[in-house]
Amino acid sequence: MSLLDRLQTLEQEALTGLQKCNSPTELESLYHDILGKKGELTEILKGIKDLSPEEKKEAGSRANEIRANLEKQFKDGQIKLKEKELEAKLQSELYDALRPIPPRPGRLHPISEVQYQVEAIFSSMGFRIMDGPEVETDQSNFGALNFSDDHPARDMQDTIWVEGGNLLRTHTSTVQVRSMKVLKPPFRIIAPGRVFRFEQTDASHETTFHQVEGMMVDREVSVSHLIYVMKTFLRQYFEKDVEVRLRPGYFPFVEPGFELDFSCLVCGGSGCSVCKHSGWVEIMPCGLVHPNVLSAGGIDPTKWQGFAFGLGLSRLVMMRHKIEDIRHLLSGNLRFLKAFESAGASRVSEKS
Repeated sequence: MSLLDRLQTLEQEALTGLQKCNSPTELESLYHDILGKKGELTEILKGIKDLSPEEKKEAGSRANEIRANLEKQFKDGQIKLKEKELEAKLQSELYDALRPIPPRPGRLHPISEVQYQVEAIFSSMGFRIMDGPEVETDQSNFGALNFSDDHPARDMQDTIWVEGGNLLRTHTSTVQVRSMKVLKPPFRIIAPGRVFRFEQTDASHETTFHQVEGMMVDREVSVSHLIYVMKTFLRQYFEKDVEVRLRPGYFPFVEPGFELDFSCLVCGGSGCSVCKHSGWVEIMPCGLVHPNVLSAGGIDPTKWQGFAFGLGLSRLVMMRHKIEDIRHLLSGNLRFLKAFESAGASRVSEKS
């Protein structure tokens, strides 16, 4: 099949898929599958390099037409689905503005609830809980973590800069940097908190979300220690054995570095918007602490070693409660938060 035929087929499949979408979430998932950075259109256009100059011009023009048409169709479809949802609510919901609202006791936000549980699990393994500022210096966020000024890895994280050359921290690894300067090894720490990224939001990405970084420094620390701690944590958190996989990954602050994934609990591994239809959720980058990072923290890497990891608290919440869109967590939607009242009450009674 020629490239032009593949483009034509893609357009027809996309239009057919649009007609089958029954919710904004399904529509957004289809959009990313077709027109996203790693979507089908991008994959097809990779073959344009093998065409003649005349064919390239024709294919490029046709691809632009298809993209413009589909962008419009997706936008119109999103408007129609939102109107459909609003109409359904208007037909089924009744609100009396004069009716008194009885007071309701407050409860923990699902993110706070999970954070406290994560802290309890790691505390039971001897980890101290550390904290640090959300507005950080470039040195703490990048330099001390083995990012040089021109290091290409800086582009891996879209940073929100503020006045004075400072920034909103892109990870809580900044707390690790500060902890190394005040603690003497051996030590074990975790650092939960908010982090910020300048990126487009979707079902699995948000500009503000929550992480917990962890670090252990001791003598003769190995990857085996890292794996044991991670498996122990996941087993206690999910209260069952969870299927995991360890993939090689690159991060300037660890060497060797890994990506730890686990089977998606929202879809059971069959594929959904949360796991980007892969069946796996990337839960944490991890690895052995780079000697340069230890040195920057005032620790002799010839005498001490360590491992570090970064865990997504927001994703843990989504897995536990089977939430398909991360944007719900910080939306402030009281109807959404009310759904967690019974779950939160049962957990509080269990602890008491």
